[in-house]
Amino acid sequence: MLTVHEVSELTGVSVRTLQHYDNIGLLHPAMRTDAGYRLYDDAALEKLQQILLFRELEFPLKEIKRIVEAPDFDKAKALDQQIELLTLKKEHVQNLIGLAKRLRKRGVRTLDFKAFDTSKMDEYAQRAKEQWGATPEYREFEEKERNRMPGEQQEIMQQMMGLFVEFGALKSGAPDSPEAQAQVKELQDFISAHFYQCSDEVLAGLGQMYGAGGEFTDNIDAAAGEGTAVFASRAIAAYCSR
Repeated sequence: MLTVHEVSELTGVSVRTLQHYDNIGLLHPAMRTDAGYRLYDDAALEKLQQILLFRELEFPLKEIKRIVEAPDFDKAKALDQQIELLTLKKEHVQNLIGLAKRLRKRGVRTLDFKAFDTSKMDEYAQRAKEQWGATPEYREFEEKERNRMPGEQQEIMQQMMGLFVEFGALKSGAPDSPEAQAQVKELQDFISAHFYQCSDEVLAGLGQMYGAGGEFTDNIDAAAGEGTAVFASRAIAAYCSR
């Protein structure tokens, strides 16, 4: 576990920025000490890397939060993009260094502006942004959120947590019981109605995320009782493999 100051020193991200990420729900610490100090584990640092990648692509924080929490978020794809973008930036810096050396050797009257060209980086960043925003689920989610009335989003999330409370009432039984499977169907229909079309494939990804530990698991268990997230995850897996 690392403290917020240690994470700041390791990553170059300011303590204030890390605190802001926590406050807006983008990156929570793994836990807090009794004194309230934030502590970060490897999973939190991995998520921070993903956030910083999308910051390099100039994504707004609100969009980054949606992307990294989406059930179909592809970590390998994000890493490939990070490698490509850093390679382009390295090439850009090398060109600037080369220009500076030529200026020192030939004099400042040398007119060469090619090294300042960032069009390749800009084009790549734009393509990457289009890819992450191109899924039908993402577009549908954005459209529905734009049309919500003030306070409606909070009400919807409360209703969704109510569905998990019902999962909690069923967790003493089998995940593949008729009651649990009916509850999964109700959850799937709710997500389709309020967020995006929740296919079995998307639902399976959500189920894995619910039971994988971290923020989602903690929030579900806090609302519906310890073990509810894992039970819901198993019920969803049974539903999607039927």
